[in-house]
Amino acid sequence: MRIRAVVAYDGTNYQGFQRQTNGPTVQEALERALEQVTGECITVLAAGRTDTGVHAEGQVVAFDTDWKHSLTALLRALNAVLPPDIAVREVAPAPPDFHPRYDAISRYYRYTLYNHPVRSPLARRTSFHVAWPLDVEAMQAAADLLVGEHDFAAFGTPPKGENTVRRVLLARWHADPPWLYFDIEANAFLYRMVRTLVGTMIRVGLGRLSVEEVRQILVSGDRRRAGPAVPPHGLCLMAVRYPEES
Repeated sequence: MRIRAVVAYDGTNYQGFQRQTNGPTVQEALERALEQVTGECITVLAAGRTDTGVHAEGQVVAFDTDWKHSLTALLRALNAVLPPDIAVREVAPAPPDFHPRYDAISRYYRYTLYNHPVRSPLARRTSFHVAWPLDVEAMQAAADLLVGEHDFAAFGTPPKGENTVRRVLLARWHADPPWLYFDIEANAFLYRMVRTLVGTMIRVGLGRLSVEEVRQILVSGDRRRAGPAVPPHGLCLMAVRYPEES
């Protein structure tokens, strides 16, 4: 039986989602919990390989199991043995050929800024502190340029191959002082694309770049002209969309 699950995690203590040889990963923790609960050696497939320090509210995974009890019991058992910074939010049966990565039609990420003169110790794991005032209206004008299909070579590198064209469905800043959120949804993302876009738009908010200059950077495809990537700890994978949900 193939199971589809939604997983949330605080990525602070992990070297990303995918198994690595240089430190603990979310995949490793999930597979260890599944073996402990089911007695089976199970490989987990994921919708996205979030980087070191990146969080998730809506990572989607899939795995095969001969579990004989209810899915409610499986959910309860997994959460009983998982570390406190990982939780399975829901489980459901899936078609045998369901793949959380290849079947996805879009992914939705959120980047969180803590925009206040004084840093917050309680916010340090899940947001990036910007101490100076930001022009959110100008940042949104820059974000509006991103919507649609564009070559985003100036803002990231492809995980494999050479195609840097992506289709952005949503790019929106939302202010709830002292918090500032950037929501972006696209059919796929380049490596470090969201973090580099946010770093570039922060420069707009600080008055160091104009909206027109962002348009020129986008058209140029020159990574050297874009702003620096912001740290990973402000980034969260919020949801993954599938055809039946569109």
